[in-house]
Amino acid sequence: MSEKQPFKSDIEAIRRRARDKMMDGAVTGAYLADREQVIDVLQEILATEIVCTLRYKNHYFMAEGIYAEPVAAEFKEHADQEQAHADRVALRITQLGGRPNLNPEGMQSRAHAEYVEADTLKGMIVENLVAERIAIETYSEIVRWLGDDDPTTTRLIRDILEEEEEHADDMAGLLEQVGA
Repeated sequence: MSEKQPFKSDIEAIRRRARDKMMDGAVTGAYLADREQVIDVLQEILATEIVCTLRYKNHYFMAEGIYAEPVAAEFKEHADQEQAHADRVALRITQLGGRPNLNPEGMQSRAHAEYVEADTLKGMIVENLVAERIAIETYSEIVRWLGDDDPTTTRLIRDILEEEEEHADDMAGLLEQVGA
């Protein structure tokens, strides 16, 4: 096994580039991803998170039945977390020099998950669980696609992915409670 070389960096060149390209904001020469492609993927995630926020909100307000109160509380908590995800993604889009697409027109077609209302509490839980599973799979693919080319976006998606996995576990548990 070869010995690891000491860390070296041409700090003078880095300082020069930082001044020469300061209007590029957070995007430096160390950024290896295709910025436009990353922004496009983040726009899809943004739409997904907004659609999930709206679906959870609808289910929160429409929940009825013997289990409605605790299930609705879970829907509300998830809606708030999905909104926080959307906000973080929108911020990352702007950091990369893009403009978050918050136009409701076409939101559903940009999103990975669907906005599905349901008539029963069980149906609502099922729709939310399906959407969480879609987010988990697509976000996992995005993390692999990004690799080390954009560590900040990769970390962001991993953080969101961790919460989506918790949401899926929550929904699966609720499904058991209401009698899958």
